[in-house]
Amino acid sequence: VQLQASGGGLVQAGGSLRLSCAASGSISSIDVMNWYRQAPGQQREWVAFINIFDATNYADSVKGRFTISRDNAKNTVYLQMNNLKPEDTAVYYCKMPGLKQDYWGQGTLVTVSS
Repeated sequence: VQLQASGGGLVQAGGSLRLSCAASGSISSIDVMNWYRQAPGQQREWVAFINIFDATNYADSVKGRFTISRDNAKNTVYLQMNNLKPEDTAVYYCKMPGLKQDYWGQGTLVTVSS
């Protein structure tokens, strides 16, 4: 299984970005996907979750601003990020749990300028 994260970039505070995480390989569907982020000098932190029933959950720091969604036909999960703040600056990673290991995307950099 491979995860390809994309969509990062430079945006001004208050702006929006949409991240994508496309799954490929030995996978028929995405049952669970998480987004994490790691700011410079900080530990990686969990951001959002979605499961096969489209149940979602968010870290308090992004609740109301970020939306996670999925496109089953494309085996892709999205993270719509609105009203971005400088403290959202980080490398964003998608993670999918597997039977024997977790699968991580390579990360996509989001930079929010003030």
